[in-house]
Amino acid sequence: MALPHDELWPRAGSWPAPIPGEKTDAMLLGVPTWRTSISSTGAHATPAAIREALPRYSATLMGTPAVDLNEALRIADAGDVHEPDGDEGVQRAVDRVRELAADSRLVIALGGDNSLTYPVARGAGAEGLITIDAHYDLRDGVSNGSPVRRLVQDAPDGERIDPKRIVQIGIADFANSAAYAQRAEEWGIRVITLDEVRRRGIADVVAEALEVAGAGSRIHLDIDVDAVDRAAVPGCPASVPGGFAAWELRALVRGIAADERVVSADLAEVDATADAEDGRTVRLAALCVLELLAGLAAR
Repeated sequence: MALPHDELWPRAGSWPAPIPGEKTDAMLLGVPTWRTSISSTGAHATPAAIREALPRYSATLMGTPAVDLNEALRIADAGDVHEPDGDEGVQRAVDRVRELAADSRLVIALGGDNSLTYPVARGAGAEGLITIDAHYDLRDGVSNGSPVRRLVQDAPDGERIDPKRIVQIGIADFANSAAYAQRAEEWGIRVITLDEVRRRGIADVVAEALEVAGAGSRIHLDIDVDAVDRAAVPGCPASVPGGFAAWELRALVRGIAADERVVSADLAEVDATADAEDGRTVRLAALCVLELLAGLAAR
């Protein structure tokens, strides 16, 4: 069904393609990784689905006065990286993100499974990493379960991330193994579990995460939507009951994105082909795009 048109109610999305050499505040880029996922997924369909969902929302922040992000920020959409899986695809994604990051304050990568975190963080020149995720993503090999390990061990010299500059928010019981928990501890990764977030509060956790991952460096934010309660994100293959509420994810994203050291972010692990009939998972991912923009506008 077509959305109603109201000249006094401008919608989010449908942002123009970038003009080469022209500076932007925020740049969208689809990175539809999916071929190395350890669970069956149609995540390659998700960038298009997020773009389709964005016009369901306005780009306006409530306040005195209200702020229209379409007017406050220069936003562009660079389309998708073609076939970003495999060695050649990863390099295409790295090169494209690097090109866009040179002219933008924040690159927002629309995934795709979580393997996109590896090329996007590299392309953005990230020196620190914050993940919002129920899982460590420290597996061996090449998959959507290994991007954090790969950024520590497999990236070329000069592009690896010091594990002591990695913060993982939302790690959940019954979603990981003791072996990977031990690996994270041995490497010095700061792990803030789901329970700890709820005990301490979001503002306190955001402040610590930025301090640890920042230290004057460029930060990449990985938003794995399967950290959210499965009732809210049925389109995430690995989501579990009892994860973050949707509002908690949104608050974490906006709070982290408000820091000027955050130069890139990705949205991962949404399978648009497996979503509920009402599209609730994709719609939350689209709102996370807007929360990233809200954080950027608040800088």
